[in-house]
Formats: sequence, structure tokens, C-alpha cells
Amino acid sequence: MTKVIKGIKLRLYPNQAQTNLIWQMFGNDRKVWNLMLDMAQQRYHNNPKSQFVNEYGMNYLLKRLKQEYPYLKLSDSTSFLVVNHNLALAFKALFKHRGGYPRFKSRHQLRQAYTGRSVCRVEAKRRMKLPKLGSIRTSKTGQLTHSKIKRYTLSYNPTGRYYLSLQVETEVEQLPKTGQSVGIDVGIADLAIASNGIKYPTFNAHWHEKQVIKWQSKFNRRKNIAETAVNQWNHSHKTIKEDLNDYQNWQKARMIKARYQKAVANKRQDYLQKLTTDLVRKYDVIVIEDLKAKNLFKNHHLAKSIANASWRQFRIMLEYKCAWYGKKLITISAKDTSRICSKCGFNSGPKPLKIREWTCPQCSAHHDRDINAAVNILRRGLKAVG
Repeated sequence: MTKVIKGIKLRLYPNQAQTNLIWQMFGNDRKVWNLMLDMAQQRYHNNPKSQFVNEYGMNYLLKRLKQEYPYLKLSDSTSFLVVNHNLALAFKALFKHRGGYPRFKSRHQLRQAYTGRSVCRVEAKRRMKLPKLGSIRTSKTGQLTHSKIKRYTLSYNPTGRYYLSLQVETEVEQLPKTGQSVGIDVGIADLAIASNGIKYPTFNAHWHEKQVIKWQSKFNRRKNIAETAVNQWNHSHKTIKEDLNDYQNWQKARMIKARYQKAVANKRQDYLQKLTTDLVRKYDVIVIEDLKAKNLFKNHHLAKSIANASWRQFRIMLEYKCAWYGKKLITISAKDTSRICSKCGFNSGPKPLKIREWTCPQCSAHHDRDINAAVNILRRGLKAVG
């Protein structure tokens, strides 16, 4: 048994009073972030040589803020500590030239969330007790058995649903050893090609993706009509003004579009989870290429296909599952893995992507391009670890 930190996500079903309080807490966290950020800006403008107020200093100011804005007391107090921690990290990244200047948060953002460190516990199979909110109905909580909750994040996404993301400490059992090793080459037509010749196809959800395109078009058209109507009304009426949110038709299209987009994301996540778990169960040693997906996105002909394949997410899942279950993941350089003959080691040079099979000019061995690369990956990985 090994102790690990896992993330578990539950759906929430708040009543009207809880919904109102949730949105109040979203606003309170946003208020604290904006106040602290504004304070840092004003302090710098007044005296550029002044010392930056660190996380401890911002936490010290929270008591004064609650006196000035009494409604902040409605929130879980630990959520403000998380806000200050995140803002301090953002400034540290800025000072080290690893990120841009922190931005003010808006209530118009489609995704709202707050994170707390207070104690929350399971009350029943479909019910949890959260700070300030009390008992709230959820999806099944069976995954939380024998787990210690470290922190929680309550979020609202564009689909109109509320979710509770929990960071828990739990124990996992080591998977039995199989004595098998495999090299994996990632691709576009097939997500993963194993050195033993097995090919795992890339995820696809064609119907849902068509619906996303369809409703994106409807959303754009309806929003454009609403904006035109608002501008015409406000131009002709000086006393009574309309707002874009007064028109509901485009908002319905936005909600439907978001739900289809979420369905595609959920299906992709489920496919990757099942595939990576299957690989970790079958093999003790897995060797993959250290690909820089960010650089590959510069090819606009392949960017969408690479993003759909989710190479980065595939690797992340393999990394933490191998660590959990006592397996070994090895990453190697991707240089020349598809050019070298796996039989004799001859480097045949670069080939266009459309060439999927080739014959070695030196030993006349016929290769499937992807399987040959996977075999080279496995050999290079095993050689690297002796």
C-alpha cells in the first residue's frame, strides 16, 4: 500500500439558498483578490522602491478588510488564505520572468470557483457537509471511503452545473508485476503504437464535435442579432436602456454549445483514463518519447489533430499511474526514432509524413513506420537504464 494524493470530482446539487451563498462566496474571493492586487499597484505607484507585501502581510490585512466589508464574513475564511497564496505565487512568477502581470478578476467570467482548506466530510452516500453551506446533495461519494480530504474547490462552469473538486490523501495497492516491457510511439491516426505491434486508435467523438460546430454557429449568429437590437434600441431611447443579457436566445445557444464541448472533453478524459490504466496493468516498464507538443502546435495543418489526441495528457496520466502502482516510466529523446532501421540500425534519413511504410536500403527489412519507431524507443529506453 502506498499513500498518494488524488483528485476526486463530484457533481453538486445546491438548493436556492445554497446557490445564492455560493455566488456570494465567488464574489467575496474575487473582491479580496482585486483589493489585494489594487493595493500592490497603488503601493508601487506611490513608492516604486517600497518592499512588496508578501503572503503573510496580505493575510494580516484580512481582519481589517472584514471590518470594512462585513459581507466577507459569509465566506469560508480559509478561501481568502488561498486567494492570497495564489496572488503571492503570481507575483513571484512575475519577478522571476515566468509569467505576466496578475489581472483583475471579473464577475462576467464564465467559470467561477473558490478553494478552501477547512474540514468537509461525508454525511451520506449522496450528501456532504461543507463549510458555511452545510449539508449539500452530491453525486456518489463512495470514492471518498478511507480518504483524508486536504482541500476542496467549488466551481461553476459554463454548462450551468456546480462541481466539488477534492484533493484527498488515500492509499493505493501496488499492481502485480508482469515482467513485460513496451515502447510506445504516439501518433495522430493512432494515439499509441506499441512495440509489440498493438495499435490504440485516437479518440474521436465526431457527432458531438459536429454539434459543437453547429451550436457555435448558432451562438455567434444569435449574439450578433442581440447586439444589433441592443444598439438600435439604446440609440433611439435615451431614458430606458437595454442590456445584452436581456436577450435570452443567445444565452441558450451558449449553454447548449458548452454542454456539447463538455461532453467531448469528458469522453476524451474517460478514453485516456481507460487506455493508460490498461497499459500500466500490462507492463512493468513503459518507454515513451519526450515530445514537445507546444512546438508541434506551430504546424497549423496538424495542430487540431495533435490537440485532439492529447499527447500531453496521455503522458501525465502514465506518469502518475506508474508512480502510484509501482511501475516504471522512461522518457527518451525523439531524435531519429522513425529513421533508424530496428533490424540493422541503418539511418535512412528524413521521410515525409505521408510515407507510413518503408524498406531499409541496407538490409531490405520492410517496416511499418510507427511500429519500427516504437521498437527503437523501447531499445533506447532499456539501454539508458542498463
